[in-house]
Amino acid sequence: MTLYPLIIHLGPLTITGYGIMLMVAFLIAGWVMQLELRRRNLREDYATDIVVAAVIGGIVGAKVWYAALYHDWSALFARGGLVWYGGFLGGCLAVILNGWRRRVPIRFTMELVAPALAVGYALGRVGCFLVEDDYGFPTTLPWGVKFPQGTPPTTAQYLAHDFGAHVPAGTAPSTLLAVQPTQLYEVALMLLAFWFIWRMRRHAHAAGWLFGLYLVLGGIERFLIEFVRAKDDRFLGPFTLAQATSVLMVLVGAYILSRWSRPDRFTPPPAANILQRESAG
Repeated sequence: MTLYPLIIHLGPLTITGYGIMLMVAFLIAGWVMQLELRRRNLREDYATDIVVAAVIGGIVGAKVWYAALYHDWSALFARGGLVWYGGFLGGCLAVILNGWRRRVPIRFTMELVAPALAVGYALGRVGCFLVEDDYGFPTTLPWGVKFPQGTPPTTAQYLAHDFGAHVPAGTAPSTLLAVQPTQLYEVALMLLAFWFIWRMRRHAHAAGWLFGLYLVLGGIERFLIEFVRAKDDRFLGPFTLAQATSVLMVLVGAYILSRWSRPDRFTPPPAANILQRESAG
């Protein structure tokens, strides 16, 4: 299958499939948090605050990470140049600061965002597929996809030179090769993770435990995907920088699962706290 990027031109405005799916991801993540706040009979506008903070912090963090990784500070002002782990850390910091501003316990915020992070990540990877980014190594599998306008295009020349991929001898440099649609693998795996985390949200463990579960599942998923993904940052032998970060995610998640395994109950803060609904009449 050959796929061309989804790009919509509206006069001087250019809208990409990634931009559309990024917006969808934030909207669905916000909706998921609203559902959980409603179930707990807490004010749902906190979900909007989290989304706004995550958007701002995520974009800044993703760009700074990319610029530091590739020593290209001009990327801070370019359309592209986004790294998920940088966005994750930047978004987390912004959400934590917002929670501190509103006097919301950090463990409750961690509990609340866990399912939203999983489904948001899955939808974001649909955007990567639509703009032909973050694909895998060449493959002969029937579901392999050719990206003629990818980042970069999946030609033999780019795959071999940029990613060190194995290309059959005698293949012309301009030959378009099918690659593993690793973006769709991640969509499927993280939707499965979301389903499991969502089912576990009524757990009897301490508040924040659910975030540890997300870290473990998300870290394992990304660690495995990196083995078949075309990358140029294999600084640790056969392992990528993302895999090193994934291991750290799993370790932190496992610590949280162990540390907060004993049951407790989330007690809403004092009456002045923004999360409490205003009493009727």
